[in-house]
Amino acid sequence: MRCRISIKHNHGNEQIKPPQKEFTMEVLKLLIQRNTVRSMGFRSGQFSPLESFSTSCQWRTRKKVSQYSTVDTERYSSLVRTVMSSKTSSQTSASIDEDKDYQLYGPVIRSRPPSQQHKVPKNLHPLLNHAKAHSEYVSGHLARVILQKDPSKPSISSVTRILQKTMPPEQAFYLERWKRRMIAKLGEDGFKEYSLNIFKQGKLFHAAVEESLTPETSPKEDMECPSEVAGCMESVSHVLNEITGVRAIESAVHHSRLQYLGIVDCVAQYRDSLCVIDWKTSEKPKPFLHNTYDNPLQVAAYIGALNSDSNYSYQVENGLIVVAYKDGSPAHAHFINSEQIKPFWEKWLLRLEEYAVK
Repeated sequence: MRCRISIKHNHGNEQIKPPQKEFTMEVLKLLIQRNTVRSMGFRSGQFSPLESFSTSCQWRTRKKVSQYSTVDTERYSSLVRTVMSSKTSSQTSASIDEDKDYQLYGPVIRSRPPSQQHKVPKNLHPLLNHAKAHSEYVSGHLARVILQKDPSKPSISSVTRILQKTMPPEQAFYLERWKRRMIAKLGEDGFKEYSLNIFKQGKLFHAAVEESLTPETSPKEDMECPSEVAGCMESVSHVLNEITGVRAIESAVHHSRLQYLGIVDCVAQYRDSLCVIDWKTSEKPKPFLHNTYDNPLQVAAYIGALNSDSNYSYQVENGLIVVAYKDGSPAHAHFINSEQIKPFWEKWLLRLEEYAVK
């Protein structure tokens, strides 16, 4: 329904006297129109006097005013821009796995970020042995120092045990989560059997590598490799071709000053650099050094112990971590030079101090 109201001021002396009924209707229409203007937010007096008011109105359903129209957009403009510009990542297979882990094990409670302050060991023991600085290696038989324990003396902790007991909480959490996931998949007995098979394959792999690096054994092409580790040996074949001058294999090292011991897998030349070599197997690719977790600390600990051990007339400054894969894909060889090994040696000393407190 539409109506047009027109009221104009009469400058003359004539007086308009509309009929009473029409006059009443016009007044009601004017009042309704005036209230409509006010509901739209206009102040009274914003328009010219009613005498010169002329408009047309359309009867419609009144629109509902949104609550957001009263928000101070100037004040919250920066917040709106931040929210609208933020990106949300799409769900991936990894995030789906995390959702399953959340349902199975509950939310991940992350520890506070470590302090940015660089920690320094209280006893910054040198990695190198200055007494061996000018000693030269005399070629001869391979060193195979047997680990002997004296029952009359206090037991000395191994590198492996120290690293396990001082494992960072976040690393321990993910290891425990992996263990629970495997138990849920294989069961308790199945997981025990799986762990034994992994240990067995590791021993077979180390034995096969040892045989391939020992001069006294038959030529490499005539060697028979166990089927369980054939893939791993194929994986490290390109690394073995670059190893020469083997000095020690599966040989015990002991740090008399810091009182810890370990067994090095191999000491040899890798691309003309003398290294302590550690052989590892993995089901997942580890293309970067940080993917090997505590392995660099383990190698640094072996280097320090070997340099301190009087059974070895030389010292080593470099390390090599070789990660072999059961599917035969090329192994990743992570070389750690003399400068790169120093931070790992300091971290190892900190773990030693932590272990002593425990």
